[in-house]
Amino acid sequence: MAIAFTDAAVNRGKELATEKGNPWLRLGIRGGGCSGLSYFMDFVQQPEDKDKQFEFDGLQVCVDRKSYLYLVGTEIDFESTLVRNGFVFNNPAAKRSCSCGESFAL
Repeated sequence: MAIAFTDAAVNRGKELATEKGNPWLRLGIRGGGCSGLSYFMDFVQQPEDKDKQFEFDGLQVCVDRKSYLYLVGTEIDFESTLVRNGFVFNNPAAKRSCSCGESFAL
């Protein structure tokens, strides 16, 4: 199973890509955060040569190969509630995560 996006995440991602003027949403993992690893998102003009590339109803997504190993099976959602406003990573490989949801451990 690859990476999945909910309709809400696709819609918000396309809105942000248009606002930023960069057509590609880059997802990745980096060291840090209170649980050891943290997610990041950025908008870029084009993917790197070895990136995995996906398209979700017009949203173009790229992920570096190393980060992809940590993201396989992850569903990305977008929530806009009184408590939370942003992208949510539902990663089945994460053994624990911090309360903010931005970092995790395997």
